[in-house]
Amino acid sequence: MKKTLIYIVDDEVQIRELLQSYLEKEGYEVCIFSSGVSALEAFDSRPCDLWIIDIMMPGMDGYTLCREIRQRGDTPVIIVSAKDEEIDRILGLELGSDDYIAKPFSPRELLVRCKNILRRIKNQKNVQPDNTLYLGNISINLQRRLVTIDDNEVYLTSKEYALLTFMAQNVGASLSRDQIVETVWGYDYPGDMRQVDDLVKRLRRKLLASHGVVNIETIWGYGYKLRVEI
Repeated sequence: MKKTLIYIVDDEVQIRELLQSYLEKEGYEVCIFSSGVSALEAFDSRPCDLWIIDIMMPGMDGYTLCREIRQRGDTPVIIVSAKDEEIDRILGLELGSDDYIAKPFSPRELLVRCKNILRRIKNQKNVQPDNTLYLGNISINLQRRLVTIDDNEVYLTSKEYALLTFMAQNVGASLSRDQIVETVWGYDYPGDMRQVDDLVKRLRRKLLASHGVVNIETIWGYGYKLRVEI
C-alpha cells in the first residue's frame, strides 16, 4: 500500500527533524524542507498528501507558501507558528489552511490533527454508489435527504440538514461563519451571525441526543469545525 506523503517546511532544523522522526514512526513518508521555494519545486514533481508549514521563515513566509499551495490545488495544510494571536490564526485559516497549531506543541497533538485531516479527506471520497455519505455511525443519504445514526432516523430541519451535510463533506476543516451563511442561507441572507450559532447549537443537541460520534468544535472569532470522535 502506498504510504501517505507529508511535507514539513520549517527553517528550524531540530523541529523538522523531530517531526519527521515522529511521523515516520507512525508509518508516514515524510520529506523535510528548510524553505518554501524548495518545497514547492518538489511538490510540482511529486505532490504530497499533507503539508505542515511554519509561518516565520526567511524568504517565502508561511502565509505566502499557503497561497502558493492553494493556487496548485486543495492539498490540506497545517500551519505551525510561534505566533498565537487570534488575528494570526484567522489569517492563516482565511488563506486556506485546514488547521493552525501554536508552538510549542507536542508531536502527539500534531499527529492527532494530521490523522483528523486525513480522515476528513478520506470521508469526502467515501460517498458510496447509493449516494450516501458515511461519517462514523452517521449516514446521510443525499438523494433521500435522510439522516440516520446507528440505523435510527434523525429528524432535522432543512437548515440543520444543510449544515450537517456541509460540515460532513468538510470533516476537520475550519469553516467560517460566512461560509456557513453562504451555504445554508445563500448570499442574500438578511440576518445576523447569531442565527448561525443558534443553528449549530440545535444540531449539536440532536446529534448528542442520538449518540452521534461527532463533535462540532467552536473556533472562537471564526466559526466551527466538525470532528469524528472514534
